[in-house]
Amino acid sequence: MCRIAGIINPSFNTETLAAKVKEMCRLLKHGGPDDEGLYTSSEHHLALGHRRLALIDLSPGGHQPMAYAAERYWITYNGELYNYIELKKILEKAGFVFKSASDTEVILAAFAAWGTNAFQRFNGMFAFALWDQLIATVYLVRDASGIKPLYYAVTKEGLAFASEIRGFAPLEYLQQENTNWPVYLLAYGHLPEPVTTLKKVKPLQKGCFLRYHVSGKQWDIESFNHYSYIEENNNAAEAKELIRDQLQKAVQRHLLSDAPIGVFLSGGLDSGVVATLAAKCHTATLKTISIIFEEEKYSEKKYQDLLINQLGCTNTQQTLSEDEFNQHFPNIIDAMDLPGCDGINTWFISKYARESGIKAVLSGVGGDELFGGYPSFKRIKTVKWVEKIPPALLKTGRYSGSRKLRRMAYLSLDGAKGIYLFLRGQFVPFEIAKQLNISQDEVWNILDAQPQLNDINQLTPGNRAGWVEMNLYMQNQLLRDADVMSMTHGIEIRVPFLDRDFVKLALRIKSAVKYSDVLPKHLLIDSFKNELPQPIWNRPKMGFSFPFSEWLSRSEFVKDTMSTYGQAGNENYNDFVKGNMHWSQLMSLLLLRKNG
Repeated sequence: MCRIAGIINPSFNTETLAAKVKEMCRLLKHGGPDDEGLYTSSEHHLALGHRRLALIDLSPGGHQPMAYAAERYWITYNGELYNYIELKKILEKAGFVFKSASDTEVILAAFAAWGTNAFQRFNGMFAFALWDQLIATVYLVRDASGIKPLYYAVTKEGLAFASEIRGFAPLEYLQQENTNWPVYLLAYGHLPEPVTTLKKVKPLQKGCFLRYHVSGKQWDIESFNHYSYIEENNNAAEAKELIRDQLQKAVQRHLLSDAPIGVFLSGGLDSGVVATLAAKCHTATLKTISIIFEEEKYSEKKYQDLLINQLGCTNTQQTLSEDEFNQHFPNIIDAMDLPGCDGINTWFISKYARESGIKAVLSGVGGDELFGGYPSFKRIKTVKWVEKIPPALLKTGRYSGSRKLRRMAYLSLDGAKGIYLFLRGQFVPFEIAKQLNISQDEVWNILDAQPQLNDINQLTPGNRAGWVEMNLYMQNQLLRDADVMSMTHGIEIRVPFLDRDFVKLALRIKSAVKYSDVLPKHLLIDSFKNELPQPIWNRPKMGFSFPFSEWLSRSEFVKDTMSTYGQAGNENYNDFVKGNMHWSQLMSLLLLRKNG
């Protein structure tokens, strides 16, 4: 796990390029505290920068940018390739020679052997820039689940890329603001790809690579891997056996590390499954990290203790107090790259992981999205009936006193984004218009324009819910939060549920087998119920939450920040304190103020 940045710009000389990329990397140092590197090509006006978090091959042999094949190929790479040992053996048999024990060099050799066809062979989380000096071409590549971030801008000046939006700050020609981002933030609670706060900067689509030819500044984007719902496995017993086998293999792959590694243990099903499987194949005593609270109704200590005792793991169980929350809350707001209403929990658990000496942790992200763990999987069945209501009538729901009824207005938007905003939207357009002092028509037009999403009408109701949860909520909020908040502390979060082979397996299981009207994630539960204490899987879902409402309502920082809005801010704050506004809505308003 690292941070990367780079520029191709013929108007900059080599010294300027180097200085710009060094500054980009300095802004990203938190994500790569162990080492830094720079490569420049004066002939092609190119600079590649790297900040390293060393996890595989801790020696100087893992230094980046890394060269291969007599320096024809260069790479700056962020991520982990979990099948690199397997690929390395194949390449060695084909005659390729390696100087390091890193997965980075395997990517270079694989590209030398197979070209862009190599990308679909990679099982991991990755975002990298690969430079082919012979044909003067750069390839930007991002993994199929979009676990690792990669932002880019192609303009008349050339190409620029970075792991975070803040990395583009040294490039004055890319600082024009996307004035529509506040609308998306208040609607979604985050910025859905491809929206960012900068008009000319966007994320590379997941499972795609961008090819940029320096000569002529020609470029294109191709897909090399995307996931589809192909319902073909209708055998529940076989599905459970495959889930146990493939997830065990995924967890084992994700434990590859030359640095200390552990597991986030919330006390829920997904983290419990990951920890149980990790304990089976981890050669040393498994390390786990947990958060508990003095407020008993939020604390999952009793569930964590059940797992800790069963697994015999070494656990760091940290009590998070309201005082500590208040102490760090302003720093958490500052740590956000793109605004998003969540991620605070990940900031704290990553802080505790780092303090305990761990550099990488496994997380249960993905289990809910793949197996139906959210309320949306039940609520989706009402969507097809509500969608039949004329749009004009749907929009009248915006005046309802119920948040759920107000969100019905969003189903007047076509397809997946209307469904998502109905299921998870924060403010509805008339509320957004009021907050931003613009017209409702403008809000509707902005939301209709982006994102442009796949048609999912042909999917079963359960898979429709899974699609929007994976491609919107998980993609734009959970994974982004996990990356930015963990990297703030120099921690890598790994997500075995999103292992390439396991995702393909889960998407092949028929909906009738995978989803249940009785128990959320019943298939995942049935696959592991004999290995987990019953209270872990037979309990209400809590999620990974904090006593947010109580703490935020008493926070002087929140009160003072909202007061800077004037009367409108004070009214918003009072609505929140009275219970008329969800804490996530308040968070979006706070971030609007910070970034506006």
